[in-house]
Amino acid sequence: MGEGFFFIDILIFAMVAAFLVFRLRSVLGRRHGDERQRPNPIAPPPAGRGPLGDKADNVVPLPGRVAPDLAAEPPAFTGPVSVADGIKQIRTADPSFTEKHFLQGAKAAFEMIVSAFAAGDTATLRPLLADEVYDNFAEAIRKRQQAGESLDTVIQSFESVDMTAARLEGRTAFCTVTFTTHQINVTRDANGNPVEGDGTAEEVVDIWTFSRNTRATNPNWVLVETRVP
Repeated sequence: MGEGFFFIDILIFAMVAAFLVFRLRSVLGRRHGDERQRPNPIAPPPAGRGPLGDKADNVVPLPGRVAPDLAAEPPAFTGPVSVADGIKQIRTADPSFTEKHFLQGAKAAFEMIVSAFAAGDTATLRPLLADEVYDNFAEAIRKRQQAGESLDTVIQSFESVDMTAARLEGRTAFCTVTFTTHQINVTRDANGNPVEGDGTAEEVVDIWTFSRNTRATNPNWVLVETRVP
């Protein structure tokens, strides 16, 4: 008799659980048509949200490195003060991370991105840049092409490639690199006449921040912010 009541209790609890699951699905499982798409796991959060702050300061036009008014002052990082501490945090999340190998990859990415921007090669830029950075680079390329202008860029040498900030926010790693290079940048009009730059090499300092989701299977980092000192 006791076993019979026990069996009935189990049935009652099962029915209650099934009802609760149905109610939760009916409330949480519906799509209303206005849900945001899931973000790229290695892309930065949208402007105004997340670790990059509230300003649209993740883009600086190339060449010239003159920041627009919206990017007058980059946001302060909320991570550790020292680069060493930041690297330790990133290595905790991703033991394969090393500063040496990262900087080698960052240097290669810098050369590729600068060259692709000058050539107007958006196909090469797309996988290397976060969405907002890509949109701004692509817009600058579009305006240059509409004006009938072309850009010649030659990176003559790298004076230094230094990691100047590193931090881990949640599962996302951020590394900032300061590139000091000697470059020749000449913008030409439709007739090939120079409109900016005289063909002489100049020292250029770029500060770029890359990010990567340490849990993602994709090992690549993407550029999430560019600025000048």
